[in-house]
Amino acid sequence: MANNIEEDISLKMVGLELMFLTPDKYSNEDGITAVELAKLVNLPVEIVKKKLNILKEKDIVRVKGINPKYWLFDDYNFQRLDDDDEIFHLLCNFEDVDFDKYFTLSLSQTF
Repeated sequence: MANNIEEDISLKMVGLELMFLTPDKYSNEDGITAVELAKLVNLPVEIVKKKLNILKEKDIVRVKGINPKYWLFDDYNFQRLDDDDEIFHLLCNFEDVDFDKYFTLSLSQTF
């Protein structure tokens, strides 16, 4: 697992979507379900669940509930990751990130 984290595009998609998640993108105040998240990132639910568990192991996402589970990004714990952590590097590499995807939709929905 550790060798390919830097190149894990689906992990990056899930992580960034959670990182920039706004309340208008999920239906429950506790967070977003894996199904809702899978639709946002256009990935199969099973892949999204695996990526969520990787992020949960790093304590950078919180989960509430049992069925369904609601997921939220934990900024506090993310900022405390070691600078050498592979997931920290993956989520902080913004070279190929389209920020309009995360912010334009939210702004257009508020007007």
